[in-house]
Amino acid sequence: MSTAFHEDVSNTVLRRMKEGGFDFARVHPIEFYAIFPDEDRARVAARNFRGESLNAQVCPRTDGAWNLQVSKVMYATHSGIGDFEHDLENLVEPLGGVLDGWGVTQELVAPEPDC
Repeated sequence: MSTAFHEDVSNTVLRRMKEGGFDFARVHPIEFYAIFPDEDRARVAARNFRGESLNAQVCPRTDGAWNLQVSKVMYATHSGIGDFEHDLENLVEPLGGVLDGWGVTQELVAPEPDC
């Protein structure tokens, strides 16, 4: 997938997050996804992500492929997400995998009651 496509998607997602009131001032666990043709290659990729701010999980898909989910605690910035996606793609592609996007859970804040 082209870098321009990733940047366009990231720009759209980040813009929607801003419109939804996302708190960009603090760090969040951001999930990055990749798909592999088999479990072995997904696990080889997962072994590269260990540490205090990283977590990786591998699980089967219903179509026979395997998902890799990498969680990284970071600020949700265009450059930070883009840099991590670039590094992930460089690791994933030689193993036969493809990137499958990223996401972050946005906490909904209840509005203050009118008194």
